[in-house]
Amino acid sequence: MSTAKPTILKLGGSVITDKNGELAAKTEAINRIAEEIKRADMDNLVIVHGGGSFGHPTAQKYGIQDGLKEPSQKLGFSEAHHVMTVLNGLIMDALVWHEIPSLSITPSACIITENGRIKYFDDTVLCNCMKMGFVPVMYGDAVFDEKMGFSVLSGDQLMTYLAVKLKAQKLVIGVDTDGLYEADPKVDKTAKPYLKLNLEQLKRVQAKIGGAQTTDVTGGMAGKIAELIPAVEAGVTVQIVNATRNLRVLRGLTGEKIEGTIIQKA
Repeated sequence: MSTAKPTILKLGGSVITDKNGELAAKTEAINRIAEEIKRADMDNLVIVHGGGSFGHPTAQKYGIQDGLKEPSQKLGFSEAHHVMTVLNGLIMDALVWHEIPSLSITPSACIITENGRIKYFDDTVLCNCMKMGFVPVMYGDAVFDEKMGFSVLSGDQLMTYLAVKLKAQKLVIGVDTDGLYEADPKVDKTAKPYLKLNLEQLKRVQAKIGGAQTTDVTGGMAGKIAELIPAVEAGVTVQIVNATRNLRVLRGLTGEKIEGTIIQKA
C-alpha cells in the first residue's frame, strides 16, 4: 500500500457533458481524460465527478435540492439518482477500458446530509478501496437528508469533504476554462485569469463573483469557490485546470507547470 497522501481529481460536469443538451455525455472527452489518468499512473487517487446535463436538469425539474415537499418528487429523486449512475457508468467504462482498477462508490448509499451538508459518511468501503490500491470514483448525487427528506449533494461539496477527511496533498479540478477568472471569460473576453491565490485572496474573489447563469442547482461559481475554502484552510493545494484541453489533466496530476489557477493557504 502506498503511503503517499491522496490526490483528489474533480471532473466538472461541463467537461464530461454538454450542459446545453440533456443527458448529453462527451464520450470523447471522457475517454481522453481516462487515458491521461492512466498515463499519470497515480498512487492514492480519488476521482469525483459532477452531474452536468445529467444531474442538474432532473434535480431542478423536481426541486430535489429543496427537499421532499410532495410525493411526486419521490420519482424525481429516483430519476436524479439514476441518471447520475448512468453518467458514472460511462466514466467507469472508460476507466476500466484503460485498465485502471477503479470502483464506483455511490454517495447515496454511504452519505446522509443535514440541510444539504454532509452529516454522516460511512467511509468503510472507500478506505478498503484505497488500502487495496483501487481508484474510488464518487459523484454528485441525490441523497437522503435528515431534515429535508432528501437533497442534492454536489460534487464540489464532496471533493472538499474528501480532501479534508483524507488529508489530501492536492485537489485537481478540471473545468472548461483556463482556471479561475475575475469574470466569466465566455461572456467577457477581456476577463483576466487568477494565476495564484492565497486563502485571503480567494475569500475576496468569492465576495466579488456572482453566480453562474447556467442550470446549476449547486450554487454557481460563487458556490463552487465557497466549497473550496475549507480545503485550502486545511492546507490542501488546489489546482484548477482546463480539462477540455489535451494533457492538462495529466500535467495537473503529475505536477507539471501548466496554465490554470493554483490556490494555497499562504
